Amino acid sequence: MIFLTALPLFWIMIAASRGGHWGAWMPSSISAFEGTCVSIPCRFDFPDELRPAVVHGVWYFNSPYPKNYPPVVFKSRTQVVHESFQGRSRLLGDLGLRNCTLLLSNLSPELGGKYYFRGDLGGYNQYTFSEHSVLDIINTPNIVVPPEVVAGTEVEVSCMVPDNCPELRPELSWLGHDGLGEPAVLGRLREDEGTWVLVSLLHFVPTREANGHRLGCQASFLNTTLQFEGYASLDVKYPPLIVEMNSSVEAIEGSHVSLLCGADSNPPPLLTWMRDGTVLQEAVAESLSLELDEVTPGEDGIYACLAENAYGQDNRTVGLSVMYAPWKPTVNVTVVAVEGETVSILCSTQSNPDPILTIFKEKQILATVIYESELQLELPAVTPEDDGEYWCVAENQYGQRATAFNLSVEFAPVILLESHCAAARDTVQCLCVVKSNPEPSVAFELPSRNVTVNETEREFVYSERSGHLLTSILTLRGQSQAPQRVICTSRNLYGTKSLELPFQGAHRLMWAKIGPVGAVVAFAILIAIVCYITQTRRKGQPPSPVQQRLPHLWGTGKV
Repeated sequence: MIFLTALPLFWIMIAASRGGHWGAWMPSSISAFEGTCVSIPCRFDFPDELRPAVVHGVWYFNSPYPKNYPPVVFKSRTQVVHESFQGRSRLLGDLGLRNCTLLLSNLSPELGGKYYFRGDLGGYNQYTFSEHSVLDIINTPNIVVPPEVVAGTEVEVSCMVPDNCPELRPELSWLGHDGLGEPAVLGRLREDEGTWVLVSLLHFVPTREANGHRLGCQASFLNTTLQFEGYASLDVKYPPLIVEMNSSVEAIEGSHVSLLCGADSNPPPLLTWMRDGTVLQEAVAESLSLELDEVTPGEDGIYACLAENAYGQDNRTVGLSVMYAPWKPTVNVTVVAVEGETVSILCSTQSNPDPILTIFKEKQILATVIYESELQLELPAVTPEDDGEYWCVAENQYGQRATAFNLSVEFAPVILLESHCAAARDTVQCLCVVKSNPEPSVAFELPSRNVTVNETEREFVYSERSGHLLTSILTLRGQSQAPQRVICTSRNLYGTKSLELPFQGAHRLMWAKIGPVGAVVAFAILIAIVCYITQTRRKGQPPSPVQQRLPHLWGTGKV
């Protein structure tokens, strides 16, 4: 054991005061373990001129005034003491040397209190000193922990016990220090007021796991059964560590999602939920839930939980994947292309998971991809057969959506082989069927008569369009002889096509070609034409150029 000594202020004051006035010096407070003893150091002084032959003294308990009849702790003249102190008190000091040190043994709690000394020099030379010492009877060692203990930083914890009993010396040992460090006894230290303490030190670097650890110190006395224990719980400060968090979350659109973040720290952390730098929720707590009601695809993404306190921070992220049906597919544009060009059609959508995309035309699959958000269809050298309505269909396990779009292929006129002429009795009908996009102009040429009849001559030509097919009918009545040749010419901005129409038998007139409705319409038009021509003749109007070139037809009044 190391003994450290120092000349305390208490004894310096004693030496400086000799030859002075009435006065006493003792520790204002002193402590000792129950069942042990305590030595209360005491010095007193009186005027030098008194020169007493014998010096006596009295120790009182809890009161300095004899008239109050306080319990007598010790009395040098009679040795008569209060029953509480019988066999427990004796004077260690020599009053003749002005030393009034008192020893109390076999301490019990009721002996705790104030102790006053009275000097008795004989006659009227008696003086009760106001200075006193307060005795504290204890039964636990004092463990001193620094105000702040931080994980990862070395700390010193001390165990201090009073060592003021000359008959019993304490010994110190640490309890619950395994894994923390090895203790070292600093030694017996003298305090400023002349009392003594025994100190043991424990140095260690605490971890976060040491927070709340119960550390103990035991004081024992050799050859006795006396043992006293004291405990202190370590309050270790440490930065947050996120210990609880969702793994990646999948949720169906419209459902409820709860994201949980829990952190371990001391003091409790400030928990913050964030997304894309925006604070969604925060609180000082050990755990924080982020509640998302009726989630939408817009809430899909990465969510971050930040935990922080004065000692550091931690953060973790969790991915939220919102599952939803495909959106209505979008197509780049309604496509218009010229025959022979390459057409690229892009169909796209959004969904989670990615959909199956398919492009149909007339229930025929033209292209498909699996688990992709885009589908591109390439049509090299488009033909009129590629013209029409297409569908892009997107589907996954949560639903299906479709979008229709049109591809319009523009091309030069094509006169179909079913075009022909037929004569019956005095009527000639010529059918010219043209496939074209955009709609063409159609003219009938009769070379032998140097006549060209176009579709604007409604007296003679009836036209009907269905899709990209244009059917034009030339009707000539009152013909004693059919024209030798009839040429159908069709043109649009992409080209011109001509075909000499072959003649067929009378039984193959073209009414069957245009159907019953077309026949009725054509018949109605013919009647209107007849009425119109008749009225025109009555009014004496001049004939049209076509009529002038067909004088024999006009002259008969037959169409």
